[in-house]
Amino acid sequence: MTKDKKLRSTEWFGVPGKDGFHHRSWMKNQGFPDDQFDGRPVIGICNTWSELTPCNAHFRILAERVKRGVYEAGGFPLEFPVMSLGETLMRPTTMMFRNLASMDVEESIRANPIDGVVLLTGCDKTTPSLVMGAASCDLPTVVVSGGPMLNGRWRGEQIGSGTHVWKFEELSKIGEMTVEGFRDAEACMSRSVGHCMTMGTASTMASMMEALGLGLPTNAAIPAADSRRNVLAQLAGRRIVAMVKEDLRMSKILTREAFENAIRANGAIGGSTNAVVHLLAIAGRIGTDLNLEDWDRLGRDVPCIVNLMPSGEFLMEDFYYAGGLPVVLRELGEAGLLHKGALTASGKTMWENVHDAECFNRQVITPMSDPFKSEGGICVLTGNLAPNGAVFKPSAASPSLMQHRGRAVVFEDIDHYKARIDDPDLDIDENCVMVLKNCGPKGYPGFSEVGNMALPAKILQKGITDMVRISDARMSGTAYGTVVLHISPEAAEGGPLALVRDGDMIELDVAARRLHLDVSEEELDGRRGAWTKPIAPERGYWRMYHDHVLQADSGCDFDFLVGSSGAPVPRESH
Repeated sequence: MTKDKKLRSTEWFGVPGKDGFHHRSWMKNQGFPDDQFDGRPVIGICNTWSELTPCNAHFRILAERVKRGVYEAGGFPLEFPVMSLGETLMRPTTMMFRNLASMDVEESIRANPIDGVVLLTGCDKTTPSLVMGAASCDLPTVVVSGGPMLNGRWRGEQIGSGTHVWKFEELSKIGEMTVEGFRDAEACMSRSVGHCMTMGTASTMASMMEALGLGLPTNAAIPAADSRRNVLAQLAGRRIVAMVKEDLRMSKILTREAFENAIRANGAIGGSTNAVVHLLAIAGRIGTDLNLEDWDRLGRDVPCIVNLMPSGEFLMEDFYYAGGLPVVLRELGEAGLLHKGALTASGKTMWENVHDAECFNRQVITPMSDPFKSEGGICVLTGNLAPNGAVFKPSAASPSLMQHRGRAVVFEDIDHYKARIDDPDLDIDENCVMVLKNCGPKGYPGFSEVGNMALPAKILQKGITDMVRISDARMSGTAYGTVVLHISPEAAEGGPLALVRDGDMIELDVAARRLHLDVSEEELDGRRGAWTKPIAPERGYWRMYHDHVLQADSGCDFDFLVGSSGAPVPRESH
């Protein structure tokens, strides 16, 4: 910390008179000794623990480990709760509440005597929501992810969370898996604390934190049940005290170079498409220029070198034992695809963190010279069906479908899809293009993960396992298939997707980055005149969300939250 930089917490605990008396006295009812208020850094531990968020249910232990580290380094740790977003239970979708949770984080940090923050994140939206909120305050910050579950094991087979749910459901639909087998696999898939052990959104975002420099080295992959996860938490507690003294704020880490490192890392790990909207939102909060086109430009030539489900065969536990993300970042650095000088929370540069990383299993992490898949980055498609862009994940798609022309089979919303998909009379074959509308940020509401629509039973019975699917929805990071997502503008905003009808011809050309609706402009103008905008919700958070959420190409943040806010000390309350 610079000599003329005063700790925020002294405005509460270090002032004379009744205000200082008031703040210190009430804190002492918890048994804190007087020397905790002697000017040492106050570290907020932002905890998303909740039994309704199974991925984060072990966070009380992690919080205690962080506290131990903070005390060891001479700081004063204070844990506080914020809204926890459990992907597995919350309806209609946790994405609807990401921005709300970020507001909880921001205001909790801003309103309290906190000098630095440790963010305990795990389940999908807990990571971006906490980082977005903290970025709006711009204090020294470290992210500690909760870690993935141990590998799933079922009847001699290694199974991945999420990924195998889709596979098992398809097998059940065609009678190749019994109800008993389906139920038996449940406990076999989720057999320890932690989040999804596939390269789903939770593991992707944990990797993004390490690639951005907000997480300490190895943050991404240490299993939640591994004692080394607790060690990392304790080290983070020590490190955040030093970061406060160094005045190493988030804005010094979340630079343009850091985001470029993260985008390339996402390609190399075959990461989730959800990282696109989350990193755009985080960049918007910290004030770093980043846009959808950057994802395509920076990721276009990055191969996928991590052989993990849903794109591959291994799981996060294997990834950690193989060397984890430091190996991936070293591979990127040696290929000239890493900003080596980017500053990280460790106090070292990115290259200092990873240049000695070793790979212990080349089946799991392949070299850049012989990649697992040649295309790992996120593709951004444009055309008259997606004027502001759509995203596509080549590493999860079928190569034979990445250039395709087919007849549209349209589902007006998710309920229409559910009612229609297994109708024996549905006019559909494997060459068709499945189109789902009104599942974007405003349409669902909340931008749900329904874009990877299950195929009709009669298609599955023919042995077909993939078709081109297009929507304004998102897709779970654990899912796979030739799926076009995040079409912007969405149907509920009157985007061209709203005008698609059964029988229209749609062309997908991933190599050319093109998504085209083969309908004349005159015909589309006529359809547009007949389109009516959905009725907006009347009240509450749903109404605020509907009125202020940005489109997918802008990160789906609220329009009034974009921009760096800083962290002024609030006015005295007494």
